[in-house]
Amino acid sequence: MSFYYKCSDCGKTFDIKPGVYLCPECSRKSEKNRPVRGVLETLNDHKITVDINDSENFIHSFLPVEKEYFPPIPVGNTPLWQPLNLRKKLGLTNLFIKDDTLNPTGSLKDRASYLVAAFAIKHKIDDIVVASTGNAASSMSGVGAAAGKKVKIFIPASAPKAKMVQSLQYGADVNLVEGTYDMAFDQSIEYTNKNGGLNRNTAYNPLTLDGKKTSALEIFLQLEKAPDHVFVPVGDGCILGGLYRGFSDLYKNNYIDKIPVIHSVQAEGSCAINRALSNGDFSDPIPSNTAADSISVDIPRNGYYALKMLQKYSGRAINVTDDEILSAQIELASTTGLFAEPSSASVLAGLLKEKNEIKNNENVVLLVTGNGLKDIDGAMKKLSL
Repeated sequence: MSFYYKCSDCGKTFDIKPGVYLCPECSRKSEKNRPVRGVLETLNDHKITVDINDSENFIHSFLPVEKEYFPPIPVGNTPLWQPLNLRKKLGLTNLFIKDDTLNPTGSLKDRASYLVAAFAIKHKIDDIVVASTGNAASSMSGVGAAAGKKVKIFIPASAPKAKMVQSLQYGADVNLVEGTYDMAFDQSIEYTNKNGGLNRNTAYNPLTLDGKKTSALEIFLQLEKAPDHVFVPVGDGCILGGLYRGFSDLYKNNYIDKIPVIHSVQAEGSCAINRALSNGDFSDPIPSNTAADSISVDIPRNGYYALKMLQKYSGRAINVTDDEILSAQIELASTTGLFAEPSSASVLAGLLKEKNEIKNNENVVLLVTGNGLKDIDGAMKKLSL
């Protein structure tokens, strides 16, 4: 099988090999205080015809690293389950939850880390570097530990302590940044440019999109068709981009006959991608201010690619307040038994705003990406003892 990278801006192609991150020409056009240009997509020049009943090989057939290189940790294959109480309450008979809180480190980010670790194993790279608001850091630290790799993370000092503790437990080299995620991102790039290693940053390393697209592949396998709607929490736009990559791969290979309507759910205090969908392009960044730390970014690094996909496939944008997010967090937990972190609970907040636009019998998936125990302080803002 032959996979390759293609620039989402100019269309130039590249071999998949260490040191290839962004399109050199298009990335030079990136402007200060704007998302990254030259994001690379992974494409293939072969037809995929694997039987959907062979689910493990089916998913691996869409990935650019061979199955034997993946580390021994059970990433993916998370349940798509039926929240009966919530279905009844909302009047949506085909509502599902894709529960990625059950990945090994408690978040969907394990999907990207899993593929990045496999790439590092294949190419005998020992050091992996990542910037994060918390989940990508703890994810890469945990998956990296299973892969026998050294992991260095750059994380804002304000990030939830549970995520820092996870990373330390996994043995990562934790570097606290007195500033925003955007500053941590820049410092991690400077580090790998100077010292080498494999950089895992979202919207920089193309493999992160591919790892995250496996959630779309699994949703298809579990439903045996494409859903009508998927609600996804959005910060940098990399999970959103990964979903579109997965569903478009399925469409291209004739496994599905439509791309779902994907709803980009953002916190009102951090909604650059949704603003761009409304305005047509990105304006100067507004400092983020939200209790949903995992989707709190000033400059969405994958913004141009996410915007392009939302425009191409008629995606929808929903902004929700912190109060709506934290109320939805309690609603989700008290009706389904699923304790999600605030960023993940935003998808229910988005659905509550949008449900009158959805037919009762349509298939709706809430992509819940992170466990609530990762951010206890956030959850306590709407609770009293």
